[in-house]
Amino acid sequence: MVAVADAIDAPALTALLDASRARTLRFAAGLAAGQWMGPYLKIVNPPLWEIGHLAWVQEHWCLRHAPGGALAASVLDGADVLYDSAKVAHATRWSLRLPTVDTTLAYLTRVLDNVKSRLAREGATPHLAYFVRLAVFHEDMHNEAFDYTLQTHGWVAKDAAPDSAYVIESVEQSVSGDAAISGGRFRLGAEAEQGFAFDNEKWAHEIEVQPFRMSRTAVSNGEFAEFVQDGGYGRRELWCEAGWQWLSAHEVSLPNYWKIEQNQILRRYHQTWEPLPRDAAMIHVNAYEADAYCRWARRRLPTEAEWEFAASTAPDNMVKRRYPWGDELPTHVHANLAGVSGKPVSVHAHAAGDSAWGVRQLFGNVWEWTASTFEAYPGFVCDPYKEYSEPWFGTHKVLRGGCYATEARLLRNTWRNFYTPERRDVLAGFRTCAL
Repeated sequence: MVAVADAIDAPALTALLDASRARTLRFAAGLAAGQWMGPYLKIVNPPLWEIGHLAWVQEHWCLRHAPGGALAASVLDGADVLYDSAKVAHATRWSLRLPTVDTTLAYLTRVLDNVKSRLAREGATPHLAYFVRLAVFHEDMHNEAFDYTLQTHGWVAKDAAPDSAYVIESVEQSVSGDAAISGGRFRLGAEAEQGFAFDNEKWAHEIEVQPFRMSRTAVSNGEFAEFVQDGGYGRRELWCEAGWQWLSAHEVSLPNYWKIEQNQILRRYHQTWEPLPRDAAMIHVNAYEADAYCRWARRRLPTEAEWEFAASTAPDNMVKRRYPWGDELPTHVHANLAGVSGKPVSVHAHAAGDSAWGVRQLFGNVWEWTASTFEAYPGFVCDPYKEYSEPWFGTHKVLRGGCYATEARLLRNTWRNFYTPERRDVLAGFRTCAL
């Protein structure tokens, strides 16, 4: 069963489509001729393919798909053969005979124009409103991926909107230590009446969360540097078996994009090496590295249930909030989101976004690894986009909270991200809990 979309009219949906597309086009405008395909890298997509894929997904669900009916033809010949990510193996995307840049951008524009025309003609019917939001959120996710594509290749970042009002605030209220969180009976997941949700969030079900203590901040670069300088990457006892095999196979001795020169730690930000910002949140760390740090610090990763409990409840009220600070829509005051800062900020910033338990930056800055394997909730039923969740159950780890490149409209306290545990290219960090 598809969740009922939030009450939203056609002009509002059109505005969402335009906002997501504007960010895609900023990324496209920053690409040099040789970057549209780029060198083969198994962890990212060639931008030319990925942008065509955005058009294909939007067209498939918003224009071609009809419940119980045959799939209508695409406006681009051969699009199904090129852009269906469930059928086009990742490694083959560099060798496909893709349309030119101009043809790809024209396809992108034509599909969007047709979707907006359909909205103007039919209005925000429940069916169309659901799939427009699906397409918008799908594009938002890929716009985040474009940020780590730039980082992976070492290309110049072009994402930040020049007219953005975002200002990286000065830190006036540092926090430290753990928040004591009571636990209790709790409904994990999304409620049907709360509007759009992805299938892996469905549906809320009651669980028991034991009392726990969670760090008020994510692990910073400076804290992770202590683990590195204490020989953390060479100490077998700190690593789980799978993590040690990954470490050994890839001869990893430092975090991703770090190097040491003249006894100084440097971090690469896109094309530039800079001194390590010690108060900024640790990023580009995988689940194995996060787990090893926890063992070194005599801590542990939170479960996703603990994370959602800390983000959505209050000491005197178990009624769940939509965001850590309440139900007010996210702004740059609450969290580092939407790509406008371009990088993680201090783990002490954004006090206005604290949860009711006093935990900071549960939203934004860096995605946070949890100890939980990505699994279906009780009674799981696939939504129409069947490849979104089900193929990845049991093999991926859950991350929560979004990062500096995540669009605010994508997030809520129940939103689940998921990656395989070896991924360190993605915009992920972590926080810890007491044992």
